[in-house]
Amino acid sequence: MIKTDAWVLYAGPEPTRQQPPVAGELRRETFEFSPLEADEVLVEPLYGSWEANLDHALSRNPVDICRQRREDKIVLGNGALVRVVERGRAVHALKDGEICMVMPFGKRDEYGFAELVYAYDAPGTIGVMAQRTKMRADNLVPVPTDSRHSLLQWATYGRYFTAWDNWKVASTCWRSQLPDVDPADYLVFGWGGGTTLAELQLAKREGFRVAMTASNDRRLEELAKLGITPVDRRKFPDLAYDEARYRADPDYQARYRESERVFAETIAELSGGRGVAIFLDNLGGALYRATMRVTGRTGIVATVGWKTGMRLWNLRATECINRRLHIHTHAWRYDDSITIRDFQESTGWIGQEPTEIFDFDDVPKLASDYLNGKIETYFPIYRINAV
Repeated sequence: MIKTDAWVLYAGPEPTRQQPPVAGELRRETFEFSPLEADEVLVEPLYGSWEANLDHALSRNPVDICRQRREDKIVLGNGALVRVVERGRAVHALKDGEICMVMPFGKRDEYGFAELVYAYDAPGTIGVMAQRTKMRADNLVPVPTDSRHSLLQWATYGRYFTAWDNWKVASTCWRSQLPDVDPADYLVFGWGGGTTLAELQLAKREGFRVAMTASNDRRLEELAKLGITPVDRRKFPDLAYDEARYRADPDYQARYRESERVFAETIAELSGGRGVAIFLDNLGGALYRATMRVTGRTGIVATVGWKTGMRLWNLRATECINRRLHIHTHAWRYDDSITIRDFQESTGWIGQEPTEIFDFDDVPKLASDYLNGKIETYFPIYRINAV
């Protein structure tokens, strides 16, 4: 057996209708796993990226991932740069000491899309939140040799790979209805987040108007520097919609309607009255009503996540009449991994140097800060081993 120092998540108590899921906590302990199989590699994680699936796992929302995997405890983390330490006997494409990006594919379908995610819902997989771990060699993509980008910039890759795939589908679908118009007359808009930021940079490359929300001055300044119109989320503070409260609380109803009015006027000004052409919505939940209020005719609502809610309601007749398309993607196609990496290297479409880096000892603090909205950067990183 191989032993390592790791942050471990244990299964929670059985949830019931009376007892909702109890949030999990990370425990620092020695974790053991079996020796390498022929197609596996032993790696030392260097920089881990805090991804939304970690938040889902810790909150046990929508499921207790340990119970789903039928495992008492697991090691999370599927976005990281790692260094190859040892190779199984059948692994020839990688070199000892090579630094690679982890591709989060636990199980792929026949087209190369993820059905189960490594170190999340794929049983038996061991994540990067450990001093050492193992994985299949085909889940590693080497960082370009002599790259013009820093390792810390490459540590942001997960959001960019996801963005590349989602944007490709959304853009293609939008152009399928309006192939002859100038994108400079149309707005791509998104709720704040690292994946949305990456997609908006691609939209800008294609000539669209681009804008994005942020709720702190630092992020607003970063957006402006990137040529993305910053929209201060604080100008419409009561935009989260609660239907039951809306019906029962006149004061809340008035505050919500005012926030929605300000938001709609903002979008009308940015879009020349057309509404949003492609709305990047990885939140859902209480913001979905506002999203649909401002999405224009032939508009696209594109999502790769559900941070604030999975269940959404649409009036199908309205969507048909307005010819609005809803795009849902997850991760990216495995066979596109090298293409995306090379596009990042050649074009500079890559994250800025991360400024909030947590030590391995401070991973629980990172988890808490992320949950409570205290992270200012779009790319929170934790350091595991020395480079």
